[in-house]
Amino acid sequence: MSDVTVKQLAEVIGITVDRLISQLEEAGLPMKGIDDTISDDEKVKLLSHLRRAHGKAEDAGDTDIAEPKKITLKRRTVSELRQKSSGPGKSSKTVNVEVRKKRTYVKRSVVQAEEQAKLDEQAKAEEEALRLEQEARQAAEDAVAREESERKKAEDEAAAVLKAEEDVRVQAEQEEGARLEAERKATAEASADETRKQAAKGRADKEKESSAKTKYGRKELHVAGDKSGRRKKKSRGRSRVTSAGGEHAFERPTEQVVHEVSIPETISVGDLAQRMKVKAGEVIKVMMKMGSMVTINQVLDRDTATIVVEEMGHIPKMFSENAIEEEMIATVTGQVEGEKISRAPVVTIMGHVDHGKTSLLDYIRRTKVASGEAGGITQHIGAYHVETDKGMITFLDTPGHAAFTAMRARGAKVTDIVVVVVAADDGVMPQTREAIQHARASGVSMIIAINKMDKEGADPKRVSQELVAEEVVPEAWGGDVMFVEVSAQTGLGIDALLDAILLQAEVLELSAVKDCPATGVVVESRLDKGRGTVATILVQNGTLKKGDFLLTGSEYGRVRAMLDENGQSIDEAGPSIPVEILGLSGTPNAGDDVLVVENERKAREVAAFRHGKVRDTKLARQQAAKLENMFTHMEGGEVTDLNIVLKADVRGSVEALCDALTDLSNEEVRVKIVSSGVGGINESDAQLALASGAIMIGFNVRADGTAKRLIADEDIDLHYYSVIYDAIDEIKAAILGMLKPIYKDEIIGLAEVRDVFRSSKLGAIAGCMVTEGTIKRSSPIRVLRDEVVVYEGELESLRRHKDDVNEVKSGTECGIGVKNYNDVKPGDQIEVFERILVQREL
Repeated sequence: MSDVTVKQLAEVIGITVDRLISQLEEAGLPMKGIDDTISDDEKVKLLSHLRRAHGKAEDAGDTDIAEPKKITLKRRTVSELRQKSSGPGKSSKTVNVEVRKKRTYVKRSVVQAEEQAKLDEQAKAEEEALRLEQEARQAAEDAVAREESERKKAEDEAAAVLKAEEDVRVQAEQEEGARLEAERKATAEASADETRKQAAKGRADKEKESSAKTKYGRKELHVAGDKSGRRKKKSRGRSRVTSAGGEHAFERPTEQVVHEVSIPETISVGDLAQRMKVKAGEVIKVMMKMGSMVTINQVLDRDTATIVVEEMGHIPKMFSENAIEEEMIATVTGQVEGEKISRAPVVTIMGHVDHGKTSLLDYIRRTKVASGEAGGITQHIGAYHVETDKGMITFLDTPGHAAFTAMRARGAKVTDIVVVVVAADDGVMPQTREAIQHARASGVSMIIAINKMDKEGADPKRVSQELVAEEVVPEAWGGDVMFVEVSAQTGLGIDALLDAILLQAEVLELSAVKDCPATGVVVESRLDKGRGTVATILVQNGTLKKGDFLLTGSEYGRVRAMLDENGQSIDEAGPSIPVEILGLSGTPNAGDDVLVVENERKAREVAAFRHGKVRDTKLARQQAAKLENMFTHMEGGEVTDLNIVLKADVRGSVEALCDALTDLSNEEVRVKIVSSGVGGINESDAQLALASGAIMIGFNVRADGTAKRLIADEDIDLHYYSVIYDAIDEIKAAILGMLKPIYKDEIIGLAEVRDVFRSSKLGAIAGCMVTEGTIKRSSPIRVLRDEVVVYEGELESLRRHKDDVNEVKSGTECGIGVKNYNDVKPGDQIEVFERILVQREL
């Protein structure tokens, strides 16, 4: 091949001159210009370089250049896309679309080689792990064998020492006996020869001197010269094995480490194993031996988990899921310490509609509240603290309308004194009786305010007589309830009423701690469109401050704003001060406790836990008042009273039913009339039955619409009657179902065993003579031996000669087979009896 220039070679190959020059440089050839010539040797070097660059051997015998492991193919296609024009007179458009594709292929032998390398590496790792495991197991077995050998050697040495000590003790006793015998002989010979006597005496003195140097007249035994005769106490904890040089070899526990395992209501197998510091497989193995097939994620109840923990040698410790709640309450309660100061009494105003409750409170507060409310009736619970000349008093004004009786009941739970307002011209009304019942149920002091004394028809004596009929006796008549005659219009008796309230508060000696985290109770709560949740809280202890974290019921939050009863913003509130707060997560229930906490996270956890229990608590409360569940609760010891809320059409029916139902009480079940009245069943009656877990009885009356909805929602047990005897009979049947059944054993026959025969099919057959009564087949029996019951079971077979019979009378022989008992002997007596249910009576 003749020499050519660089430009000519580029044209022949079909590449640019610049690219050819760069390839020449990569091949290690000197720089070439366009017109420089290239020799044949240089062309061969360039060709070899290009082959190596593309993964090809220079010739068939060249194996130094590696074959390509992968190859990449690129492909480009160009197509046209025409788009027709939408308008007239417009030409269509043509768009060129270029598609580029790139695909890489890997050589199959390379992939297989990589996979084989991974498999070889994995197999090698498994072999190494198996080898290490075998070495560890062999080391453990060797250690156990060495420990067992050392233990046996130590036991043999200890036994040898004990045997040696026993031999020495026996030898010492023999020497002591010989010495005493020698002394006796020496004393006997003393009278014969004085010289022998002196010699014997000297010898005895020497022996005494020798015996005085040792304990019990013998030498002490020592196993070694530098050791004492006492054995060392075994060290507790771990046994240590040392090598020949005295250095520490290894140590292992001599006994299982016992842990205290806290067990909640439910726990998974995996969590239980983790708390016992063992593998989950061991727990599963133990439960399989107990007959339970479980998985690592299966949930166990507390009883099962306790059995498993005890089976594995650990100590179970019951853990309450509400531990955080109890700890928080205990912490807050423990902080209510310090100097107690006198606090203002909390007074609740109760009474019938339009008897002047709010007007009386308005006169004391010097403001008008009822004027801005619909129909002059209080539609929500109002809480106010009033500074009077006699001192500060906190008033709770509960609604007077029957639709809000439930909130009136809640008001009685937070109060110290209840003022029942009765109109002097109207007298005792149904809601007046309800107010008295709620006040008695809350166990607080009660004051009667006879209002509207300025009216012409006022008759306080008649009101007093009607209240005495309700067992509310004034002090002037020898009772314990203060009666005050007042007028909300003229102010008559207001000072006397305040004096009575403060006097009663002084008797109660009301006090609270001011310098501590605040605690209180929710009076009411509502949702406001602009402000969110608004809760009225009565502070009972401590000082509530703006910014405090609160926990109340299943709600929590931070006090973002705090308002008094006039809507004015305040920064703190002390004991007996009602305030409205903003910032809770939801509307709490009236009567919920309020706690100021330091940790918001714990408050959130407790609130979530309480929220989860609301549904279960509601369901349990619904089921507690069911007549059909009374017997079950009685067996569990949960029910001792049968509470009843009674409403009838006339007073005579109420009194007759109350007396008849109360007379049904006995030692096990007591019928308690929680509330009784005349008229239809309203929401207040349903709320009272729900709160006390009572059943409702309507005699010739029906529930109104509001009460029906509440009864349906809360699933209250309601019964309607029109005949008084039907009501008494059903309540009597319910009480009888609550009584525990009594069974009595009645002996119906007695047979004496004369002989015992053996049967391959029936076992031992007793040949008997019926001495008393009748023996019946398949009856419960007792086997008596020397007038002592040795077996109680069932009579399996009864035969007369070869025939099966159902009964055998007195004076007749028979064959008796006792079920599951073959130890009948001649002379035994078989007593046949029947278990009879004794009908309980009231």
